[in-house]
Amino acid sequence: MNASLPPETQLRATREGAVLTLSLDGPQTRNSISPPVYRALQAQVIAAGEDPGVRAIVLNGLHGFFSSGGNIHNLKASAQSTLAEVSANPDALNAMILALRACPTPIIAAVEGGAAGAGLSLALACDMIVAAEGAKFVVAYVKVGLAPDGGVTHFLTDALPRQMVAEMCLTGDPVTADRLHALGLVNAVVPEGDALAEAQTRAARLAAGAAQAQSVIKHEINAAPHNDLATHLVLEARGINSARFGLEAAEGLAAFLEKRKPDFVGKGRP
Repeated sequence: MNASLPPETQLRATREGAVLTLSLDGPQTRNSISPPVYRALQAQVIAAGEDPGVRAIVLNGLHGFFSSGGNIHNLKASAQSTLAEVSANPDALNAMILALRACPTPIIAAVEGGAAGAGLSLALACDMIVAAEGAKFVVAYVKVGLAPDGGVTHFLTDALPRQMVAEMCLTGDPVTADRLHALGLVNAVVPEGDALAEAQTRAARLAAGAAQAQSVIKHEINAAPHNDLATHLVLEARGINSARFGLEAAEGLAAFLEKRKPDFVGKGRP
């Protein structure tokens, strides 16, 4: 490694009960992300989705910032490579984003400080976003003469009015967590320093829920923008008809009738 360049961000994994927390750790670059992080995060998310003991995931950045996005040193150096060589980097980024969306386990982003560029893509690929007061969300690419990648324009256009997406992408100006909360893109805004704790609290609640039903719901939410109504009605009917014969539904319906709290642990995904 070139000694003049800051070290690559590392991915840290910690587990508390059924909640897995994945943390970006790159203090010198505000948790910038690059292909090694893409691959590590993709592998962790796929493994978690296959582990019945993991029932919710929290994604956060250490050192008071979520992620500054692509490593600028690497991006500048990539101009000396061929198109075929640099295409491998967005391919790895895309595989990571798709893994987050395809994971059957709910994923919550905890955003302190800000999320920029591909870091914003990372947050948007999660199922929910908890942000600290003062956190800023920045598409950023246009500021350095680049166009967005990582699904930013797809996620934002799904969630926000076109004019808001155009403002964020064409100007690259930061948008506050409060403003995006008012527009429905951010689920909660909490005091600075509390985003991780709030996200973990919400993840623990999801972890106590019906894992198989949550997996089906996540799939249906992902599919909805691409389906016409008739197709989506069939998908939902298939989902509820399959679920009604499962252990989760048996427990949930019995608990409702018996006026008690359901115990879904061990009754969901194999």
